[in-house]
Amino acid sequence: MDTPAGGTASATAAFFDLDKTIISRSSTLAFAPSFYRHGLINRTQAVRGAFAQLVFRLGGADHQQMEHIKEQLTRLCSGWSVERVTEIVVAHLAETIGPLVYTEAHGLLRAHREAGRDGFIVSTSGQEMVGPIGAMLGASGIIATQMRHAAGRYTGDLEFYAYGAGKASRIRELADERGYDLSDCCAYSDSFTDLPMLETVGHPHAVNPDRQLRKVATARGWPVLAFAGLSGASCEHPDR
Repeated sequence: MDTPAGGTASATAAFFDLDKTIISRSSTLAFAPSFYRHGLINRTQAVRGAFAQLVFRLGGADHQQMEHIKEQLTRLCSGWSVERVTEIVVAHLAETIGPLVYTEAHGLLRAHREAGRDGFIVSTSGQEMVGPIGAMLGASGIIATQMRHAAGRYTGDLEFYAYGAGKASRIRELADERGYDLSDCCAYSDSFTDLPMLETVGHPHAVNPDRQLRKVATARGWPVLAFAGLSGASCEHPDR
């Protein structure tokens, strides 16, 4: 479910969406050039990934688009070596993700940690990508999509899809396990599709919100944050 970093459990936590909240783009699509260079995808698939990234950056992805992306990616990854994907992600992590990290998000993660709160990245992207990103940024752990695999290769099926109500459900499970009082916890996201996650905690925040989420946040009096600076983040915990 989550990937803990170890240490003493905190009484509260902060939960951060990843794409367009901590980083300025889709983490999954950002690795498309690396997957192409290493032969996992062909030129046509790389171009499609670039187009999907453009759509994501310009207008975000609604529920229907997210379902379409999910189906495409699970089909595409079927048969890939789990170990090879992890190797590529780790090898290209700093150059691919580092320049995309919002300065404000990185600072908030650090501030929560210094205040004694656990910080989790909660992302629809796969755990093989989100895990190393979380380690790089010093997160306490992650909640991410898990793909099924057999004999070291992806089957094309999902074990868990970290999206919508699924994110909220795992956060509640994590709170039960670790004793978090969700009314004292924080959450951050840019997307209306993360409304269930934001409603799970006592202190929701909209970050660079899409139109629907901005409308909800304004109506409910939630803080609306604008992240713009790119930090060029480097690894905080190289041994993890």
